Amino acid sequence: MLRLTAGRIGAPVTFSAFSLLSHALSGRAWPRQWRAAEPAEAYDVVVVGGGGHGLATAFYLAKEHGLRRVAVLEKSWLGGGNTGRNTTIVRANYMEEGNFQFYRFSLDLWRDLSRTLNYNVMFSPRGMVGVAHSPDAMDAYAQRVNVMTLNGLRAELLDLGQMQRLLPYLDYSQRARFPVVGGMIQHDAGTARHDAVAWGYARAADRLGVDIVEGCEVTGYLWKGQRIAGVETGKGPVRADKVVLAVAGHTSLLAAKAGLRLPLESHLLQAFVTEGLKPMIDHVISWSGGHFYISQSDKGGLVFGSDMDGHASYSGRGGIAVARKAAAAAVSLIPALGKARLLRQWGGVVDQTMDGSPFISAAPVPGLYLTGGWCYGGFKAIPASGFCTAWTVAKDEPHPLSACFRLDRFATGRELDEEGSGPYPHLH
Repeated sequence: MLRLTAGRIGAPVTFSAFSLLSHALSGRAWPRQWRAAEPAEAYDVVVVGGGGHGLATAFYLAKEHGLRRVAVLEKSWLGGGNTGRNTTIVRANYMEEGNFQFYRFSLDLWRDLSRTLNYNVMFSPRGMVGVAHSPDAMDAYAQRVNVMTLNGLRAELLDLGQMQRLLPYLDYSQRARFPVVGGMIQHDAGTARHDAVAWGYARAADRLGVDIVEGCEVTGYLWKGQRIAGVETGKGPVRADKVVLAVAGHTSLLAAKAGLRLPLESHLLQAFVTEGLKPMIDHVISWSGGHFYISQSDKGGLVFGSDMDGHASYSGRGGIAVARKAAAAAVSLIPALGKARLLRQWGGVVDQTMDGSPFISAAPVPGLYLTGGWCYGGFKAIPASGFCTAWTVAKDEPHPLSACFRLDRFATGRELDEEGSGPYPHLH
């Protein structure tokens, strides 16, 4: 256990069955799990953004590379951006060379993340089922299953009978709007608790000496010649040898303050949750016919989402057209949901690249590093993104698993168009 450091509120606790039982019997309140830090004058690395990607980057900078003078600056509250505004799905069913290896590594990290952080992130590898509505969809799933199996992941095709036994609540009737013909399952996919992921990384990074500063908006940069030498914040200037942007849908805005125009558009992605229901959906379900996905949370609410709003926006509020489409898809696939009441809706601002794949890269401006363009893949990528971004920052070279995500691929014509949609970010 680490010693108490200056400014720490309460002694750090190593979670275990004994500590949980001890607190339950004694009635003692748990101490604060990370310090309410204020920014120092200077750091080796400043990470802008206190979501999953920023916190994971800071943690791996300290854990894997021994950097202790690291700060995470978050303009609002920790985990209040896209990390807390998603459907919490974890999967690794990509097919493009580069994407596949990266997300497989991320899934490997997810499996042991609770132990790594000494914090229960509630990773639930319940399996993800894709529903097919045509022979063409089954052919596409067969190709995906073959790629995944050849690369060491557990996946298999499901015929109609297997689907009916596994997911008996789908609409298999002759009157179904989208008849089910089969599907596929990735056995090791699942969900994790988004808040716990942010809190776990924050706590673990804090215990390694990282300063986590909430309510500290970055408004500009400090310069030393042509090199970035820190950031301007609402709490004053903070010098740093290196600055990392991990700010999701606002990446283009902060990059513009450094004179960069990135190949990004920011779009709103909505999600929804119903009232708590009795256990019904054991798996994560994705619907290829209508780009719809749904799972059931530990509280009983059905969490689901669909397409992003088709227009660029930083608003954080969703349009009614997407809400209507998601609700219609839910009822078309699972008719019993027609009687469920919608509890709440939220939206996250996601940064969409021109090819639908992310970037982890040094920026053209010396001293600045970027992790962004995560599109739909942000939450599931958090562990691998943090690991590879930390490597890139510490070593000034890309990690082998993220070398394909260099920003200059857009200049050299080496895009990773996973969806085959071309340069249309709202389709990725």
